[in-house]
Amino acid sequence: MLNEITYPISGEYRTGSDWEPVVFHFDALLESTQLDLLLGYFSSSAINVLALGFAKFLSSGGQVRMVVNHILSEQDREAILKGQSTSETAYSFTVEDLRKLKSSLNEYGQHFFECLAWLISSNRIQIRAIKPKSDHGIAHYKSGIFSDGVNKVRFKSSCNFTASGLLENLEELSIRCSWKSAEEVYAIAEYQAYFDDIFNGQAEFVEYVPIQDVEVAIQNEFGDKNLHELLIQEKQLLLKKREYGLKPHLSKVIDQANEAIESYLLEPRFPYPSGARDYQIEAYKNWVKNEYKGIFGMATGTGKTITSLNCVLEEFRRSLDKSFRAVILVPTITLVEQWEKEVKAFNFSNIIKISSKTNWERELAGLLTFIRFGGSQSFVLICTYATFYREKFQHQFQKLPSDTILIADEGHNIASPKVLEVLPRVHLARRIGLSATPKRIYDPTGTTAMEAFFYDNEPYVYSFSMERAIEEGVLSQYKYFPHLVSLTPPELEEYIRISKKLMKLFDFKKGKFKESDLVEKLLLARKRVIHKAANKLQATHEILQQHFLEKGDLKFTFVYVPEGFVSTDSEQWHENEEELRLINQYSMVIGSIDPKIVISQFTSATRDRDEILKQFQQGDIHVLASMKCLDEGVDLPRAEFAIFCSSTGNPRQFIQRRGRVLRKHPDKHLAIIHDLVVVPDFEGMDIDEETFKMERKLVRKELERVTHFAFMSINRRYTLETFEGICQYYNLNLHTIHQNLLST
Repeated sequence: MLNEITYPISGEYRTGSDWEPVVFHFDALLESTQLDLLLGYFSSSAINVLALGFAKFLSSGGQVRMVVNHILSEQDREAILKGQSTSETAYSFTVEDLRKLKSSLNEYGQHFFECLAWLISSNRIQIRAIKPKSDHGIAHYKSGIFSDGVNKVRFKSSCNFTASGLLENLEELSIRCSWKSAEEVYAIAEYQAYFDDIFNGQAEFVEYVPIQDVEVAIQNEFGDKNLHELLIQEKQLLLKKREYGLKPHLSKVIDQANEAIESYLLEPRFPYPSGARDYQIEAYKNWVKNEYKGIFGMATGTGKTITSLNCVLEEFRRSLDKSFRAVILVPTITLVEQWEKEVKAFNFSNIIKISSKTNWERELAGLLTFIRFGGSQSFVLICTYATFYREKFQHQFQKLPSDTILIADEGHNIASPKVLEVLPRVHLARRIGLSATPKRIYDPTGTTAMEAFFYDNEPYVYSFSMERAIEEGVLSQYKYFPHLVSLTPPELEEYIRISKKLMKLFDFKKGKFKESDLVEKLLLARKRVIHKAANKLQATHEILQQHFLEKGDLKFTFVYVPEGFVSTDSEQWHENEEELRLINQYSMVIGSIDPKIVISQFTSATRDRDEILKQFQQGDIHVLASMKCLDEGVDLPRAEFAIFCSSTGNPRQFIQRRGRVLRKHPDKHLAIIHDLVVVPDFEGMDIDEETFKMERKLVRKELERVTHFAFMSINRRYTLETFEGICQYYNLNLHTIHQNLLST
């Protein structure tokens, strides 16, 4: 904070004294988050001189507002123009940015000016150029205000904000501090109002000069001797900095700036300057209130990962030994890699990835030994569920400090049979379960076990519904277009054959199937008939062809191809021969629409996944055809047009898939979802009343997905009209189904 800096008792800084003016700027930059400068001559070389201070200031979210006179160096003018013409709508300042910035601000030549343009384009530095309205003279201010959000220091100086002004000349500077007296508070407020009037374009005594119209300082063409400060050679400036840096007091403050930056580079922090959102702070507080246990039931795309890591960060900030400890459980190896990126974004260190694909045993044993002998207590382990329950990992897991935070991503997996076996041995009391769909469909016993493990139940410690996310603009709005797809005659015949067998196992009094392994096998067999219905291929072709004709390309499209079924205990999804044949078939049909279409498959065998996703985001790959491996955790914010040819009927799957499409992107205004729905058409066929009742129940189950999609879309009427005939035939009502879903 600014009030913690040691200032000269007199409030005066002078060249040659122990209180050099340049030292004031260094000290104040290290403790500020806002800087308003009212200047005459300005050169970016001044930023360069104060490079370390500016790097720390900007890394702390600092912003600069400058008012300068209408004469600039040519390079500064070009850098400002470049920055003003570049849009940085999604800017965030990362640790890597700080490393680059620290380097850039200490370099000379084009790279430094590109750095300046970048800071301007991201609104970290805003510049206004002015001159007197009388058209005589120039703006010749040399003052400003530093602020840390609470305290303010106003300064007035004899030196221009240029390299020569800071390093060469004999100068003086005086300050006023907001915490000293009412008189100083008033003086600062008066000055702030004066500055704001000028900066905001409300001062009647100045003329505002667009940057493209400013005069460019050219050697020997201007009479004012101070203009040479705008033209100082970079090589000379570098030498002057080195010479000047030998002065003891300045050397000390430069060392302090370096230490502050190095400390900042090592310390965990929230990855965005704006900090955690209100709902993420609320989730943390609720978790603490629930004795550090609970489930975050948050819709796909609302930031479950960041919300949970913010809990780790907040605990780090409150810890006496400034340490962090976390174990993160994930369902797949792909998510191990993705979580590693998120963890690094928070600047957490000592990350160990634990799966069947990594040699983690020696690294983890070394970490635990280091901790046992008093070494760093900080670490983050990212482990797949399939490795978590194995004895080899459990043996080491039991040695972790008891206050380690356990985060279970896609937390419903915690109740899978093999994981459930080891849960009684889990000694970590701090637990967070993450899931867009915490309830285990068709497994109420597993749901109860999961909720018991996290000491939580509905509405859970924190919930963030998809409806709320769309309403608040966290997720994109969307249009939903379901398409009725009929079975071919052979498929319908097979469907009826299986249905007749199922009918014998249906308890009509209780309205449900009898408990039997045969029932499960028959239901899966019949589901596969619907799942892989041949007419879906033609429907996909027609939908994409129409979209291509309307738009001229298929950029940012992804297609979920029908797949089989997979155990949740596996680390990685693997397609079988039939599924690979299907995805190849769909890829060929999509590619046949136009030779310009670039399509890529995204399967378990796909290499360079990150590069493929990057090319998709850039529009170089137009269509992604995938199966289950895009379901959980993969970010595709640029995806805006999707076809669901596949759904197992499990709400978790279609909710996650919809979340892939609804992620926000600055260039995406609306998402489009097409859903292929197979409902066997029995109208006109001779079926008995009992078969009809059984089919009605199954059709109603299929319509739950349709209803779930439709009633959050902005075009629900389309769905109501599409299914009007089906609903009449089976005596079903989509509004009633929707209300029942809301109440369960």
